[in-house]
Amino acid sequence: MIEHYKFLHGIAGDAVAKFAIPSPNMLFFRADFEEGIYENDEAIIDDLVTAYQGVIQALYDEGCRYLQLDDTSWATFFSEKGRNSLIEKGKDPEKTAELCARAINESIANRPDDMLVTMHICRGNFQSTYMSSGGYEAVSETIFGSLQVDGLFLEFDDDRSGGFEPLRHVNRDDLYIVLGLITSKFSELEDPEAVKARIKAAADYVPLNQLCLSPQCGFASTEEGNLLSEAQQWEKVRHVVRIAEDVWK
Repeated sequence: MIEHYKFLHGIAGDAVAKFAIPSPNMLFFRADFEEGIYENDEAIIDDLVTAYQGVIQALYDEGCRYLQLDDTSWATFFSEKGRNSLIEKGKDPEKTAELCARAINESIANRPDDMLVTMHICRGNFQSTYMSSGGYEAVSETIFGSLQVDGLFLEFDDDRSGGFEPLRHVNRDDLYIVLGLITSKFSELEDPEAVKARIKAAADYVPLNQLCLSPQCGFASTEEGNLLSEAQQWEKVRHVVRIAEDVWK
C-alpha cells in the first residue's frame, strides 16, 4: 500500500492526498492465526502495533500527511448479536474493545505532529447493502472518550445507527466528529433542511465547530461499487458541499 500511496501522491498536485488503510483491528478480527503462534490476544496486538507504527512512519516519509484508518470491527460491539458472536468465540466483549482501543492508540502514538489521522467506523457497504446495525452507545466511552485519533467519521444516515446521545462522551476540543448524514448507498438527495436539523441536534452534544458533514461511507467499498452512477456520486458530493457551506458560513 506504500506503493499505492506513492502513486496517489504523484498525481495529487497541490491537493492533500488523503490515504486510507485498514485499521489494525481489521487484521485482529479477520486474520486466521494458527494455533500456537501467539500465546494470547495481547501478543497479537503487540505485533500489530509494531507493524503499524512502521508502516505509518513509512507513509509519512513518502509524504502522507492525512491518513485514515478504515474499521468495520467496532460495529461488532454495537448489537447484541455482534457481542454474542465474540462470546461464542471465547472472547470477552469489554476486554476485546479495550484491546481494539489499544491497537489504535499505540499504532498512531508516534505519528509526527503534522500528520492527521482519522478513523472511519463502517457498518458495511457492499453494493448498497449493510452488514451490521446498532447505535454507538455500548462502546461510546471508549470510542469518543479514549481513542486518540484526530477525527471520527461516523455513519448516521439511517435508524440503524441510533441517535447522537453517545457523543456526550466526547471530551476533547480537538476531536472532529464527521457526521455521515448523507447516504452513499442510494442516489436520492436528502432534504437539506432535514440534514441541517440533524446537525443542529448533534450540536447539543458537540460544539458546531467540531462537527463536519460527509457521506456515511465511500461509494465503492469494493470493486463492484454501490448502486449509483458516477454522475449521481458527484451530485452527492456537491450536495454535501452545498449544505456544509450553508451551515458553516
